[in-house]
Parts: sequence; C-alpha cells; structure tokens
Amino acid sequence: MEKERTPVIRIDHLTKDYGFGRGAFDITLDVMKGECYGFLGPNGAGKTTTIRHLMGFSRPGSGSAQILGRDCWSQAADLKNDIGYIPGEIELPLGMTGGQFLDMMQKMRGITDPARTEMLVRKFRLDTSVRIRKMSFGMKRKVAIITAFMHDPDVLILDEPSSGLDPIMQKEFIDYVAEERARGKTIFLSSHIFHEVDAACSRAAIIKEGHIVSEIDLDALKRKEGDAFDLERYFLDFYRDGGGE
Repeated sequence: MEKERTPVIRIDHLTKDYGFGRGAFDITLDVMKGECYGFLGPNGAGKTTTIRHLMGFSRPGSGSAQILGRDCWSQAADLKNDIGYIPGEIELPLGMTGGQFLDMMQKMRGITDPARTEMLVRKFRLDTSVRIRKMSFGMKRKVAIITAFMHDPDVLILDEPSSGLDPIMQKEFIDYVAEERARGKTIFLSSHIFHEVDAACSRAAIIKEGHIVSEIDLDALKRKEGDAFDLERYFLDFYRDGGGE
C-alpha cells in the first residue's frame, strides 16, 4: 500500500467574506511536494484573496491555510524564508536601481553567495543598472521573479507571474518553472494565461465568484485527449455553460 503523503500546501474550508459577494468561500485544496498547481479564474474571482491568505497577509474569517504544516496566519514570519512570492501587483522602491534592490533583498535574506542571483539576472536578461522608476512593467516583473527565486525556496506562490513579459521571456519563465518543479519545488500558480498553466501545471482549479467550481487533472486529460486537449477551450466552455451552478 502506498504511504499517504502529507500536502505541502493545505487550504481547508477557507472563507473570507468582504460582503456583496466578494471574497473567497469554503476554499479547500491540497498541493503535494513537487507539484505545480494552477489556479484559474477571471479578475475578481477570488484568486488573489486566496493567495493573500497563503502569504499570511490576511486572517481567515473561518477555515485555515497551511504551508509545510505551519499555519499561514499565526506562523507567517516563520514561513517567509521557505516561500518565494511573486505578487500580482509589483510595488518596488522607485529611487533604487534593480541591482541595488536585489542587493538589499539578498542581505535581508542572509544570502552571502550571489551566484544564484547572478544566474537569474542572466537568464531573465535584466539590466540591473536601470532605476526602477524608469523600468517598464515587464522589467519590474523580472525583478520580482528574481527576488522570488533568489533564495532557492522550497515553496513558490506565484500570482500572475509572467504578466507583462514578452513571449520569449514568458517561455523562458515557463521552462524555468518546469525545471524548479523537476527539482522537487512545490508551486502554486495563479494565472489567466492558459498556455502558462497548461505547460507548467499537473492539476488546476477553476475559481468562480469566490468558489472552487472544478478541479482538473491536466496530466490525465492530456494522456486521454493528447494534442486535442485545449485548456482555454475547456475553461471558456465551462464558464459559458455555467459550470458549478
């Protein structure tokens, strides 16, 4: 008998009600070690609300969220070094260059060997001499990506991580996520870019109006349907047909 595995990420009946139908309601899901789990839904569906609870930025109204067996709200500080986080909205200190910001983050994380950061700067082709106030949205996204991965965390929480990147960099990012997954990293990826989820994730949940309305085993569907499987078509058909209602 296969030994039962303990989820790295566990969300158990998580509810946060902001009123007027806004928030996240009775969210339950598990993400296992080495899995990349996709989180799909339109703007306002509850994706970022869920991620804010995983990051310990918000206290649940009821239910809980845990990462590595620790409560995301009460033990948020203890989890920080184990998590890499890319926020959906990038806010960086405008007076710094990209290099100055990365140096500051390395010092805050206690990173003494800059080799990994330098590798990421090369991979994502970031000009670290540019001041953040002069950076495009795509350049700021690269800074956020490098910051999330620089300390080689076990868990990655990614909110619209490749938004703003050009197609070449999007592919570079997706390939890198696949490499990190192969190294055993556990990844929670919220995105509206269907190709990103399709290429990187083994499972995905569809969230609608704050509720998870479907969970998809992407690997199984690809084995069953092969090249005929189209995640975007599946998602749009699901919403068109009123899935979950």
